[in-house]
Amino acid sequence: MIESSLVKWILASNSPRRRELLGLLNLDFVVMPADVDESVISGEFPPKYVLRLAKQKARAAAVGLDSAAWVIAADTTVVDDGEILGKPRDKVEAEQMLYRLRGRKHQVFTALAVYNAERRTLQTDLGESQVPMRNYTDEEIQVYIASGDPFDKAGGYAIQHAGFHPVENFQSCYANVVGFPLCHLARTLRKMAQSLDVNVPAVCQATLGYHCPVYDSILDDPL
Repeated sequence: MIESSLVKWILASNSPRRRELLGLLNLDFVVMPADVDESVISGEFPPKYVLRLAKQKARAAAVGLDSAAWVIAADTTVVDDGEILGKPRDKVEAEQMLYRLRGRKHQVFTALAVYNAERRTLQTDLGESQVPMRNYTDEEIQVYIASGDPFDKAGGYAIQHAGFHPVENFQSCYANVVGFPLCHLARTLRKMAQSLDVNVPAVCQATLGYHCPVYDSILDDPL
């Protein structure tokens, strides 16, 4: 088994949320964002879409890396009635998304891809969460949009935003909606014979302030 301290870890993402969550795992990593075309292929189902992008990001970031490197990539999308909702381009689109999602459930998918340069192997995992939105007011929508927070978020919202707090009665993987499901990552690394020296559910829950009801089922699933 390869010891974490002897490998070079690459996060193929510039997301501050992913940097924060990966930082909980005591891995010495560097950030190398991967620029890929995120256009949806006609007829592409959301899980296949995020898995394709995560794999493309991992492979793009791995080009020219040292053989000891491990690359971690992720992609997240919000899905409502089968339609992929990306990041809003402007205020009007942010409004449309937030009105659309209000008081209803939708899905969030996050795909992970881990590439080991030495073995030239790639493993993927997929997180899926049902997200119940609360019935926030029109005024709350406008205040939240004015904060600027929606514009770099798929679906136009952040589950962890303390002021807006758009989600209620959530019973799934919180980190998946944030965009980096750590238990899924731990499961993927385990399949690649790579250990972590931290209690992943404990550090994740403590950081996100969330009592997770699903981590056991995720970690115990051998896929």
